[in-house]
Amino acid sequence: MTTIQNRTAQSIYPGVRYEDARAAIGWLTSVLGFQEHEVCAADDGSIQHAELRINGNLIMLGTASPGGFTKSPRELGGASFSVYVALDAASDVDALRDRAKHAGAEIVRELTDTDYGSREFSVRDPEGYVWSFGTYRP
Repeated sequence: MTTIQNRTAQSIYPGVRYEDARAAIGWLTSVLGFQEHEVCAADDGSIQHAELRINGNLIMLGTASPGGFTKSPRELGGASFSVYVALDAASDVDALRDRAKHAGAEIVRELTDTDYGSREFSVRDPEGYVWSFGTYRP
C-alpha cells in the first residue's frame, strides 16, 4: 500500500457495539483485514473495550449491554449508520472486496467507480453493520 505524506493524527474514532463482540473481532480481522490493537475482556468473557486497526486508523468496539446506552443493529432491526474506510489505492479496494467475497461476506454494494473519483464497495457484517471501503478521502 502507498504511504500518504502529511497525514494528520486521527481524531474521530468510530465506536460500535456488538451482541457478540468476540465473534465480531474474529470476523473483522479474518474477513476485512483489521488487526487487533488492544482487547480488554471482562471476567465473563464479554469485551469491555477493544481497538482494531485498519490502514493506519483505529475503531473501537465492545459488547452491547442489554438496556445500555447503545444498541446493536439486531436490537434496532438494522444498522443506523455505516463506517467508511478510505484505502490508498483502487487495487487495495479490489483486493479487499475479493477477500470478503471469498470469505462469504454479504456484499451490499458491488465495486463501483463513482462520479467523484472513488472506487468503492460495501459489506454487511454478521450483526448488521455496513462497512464501506473506497479510495475517496473527504
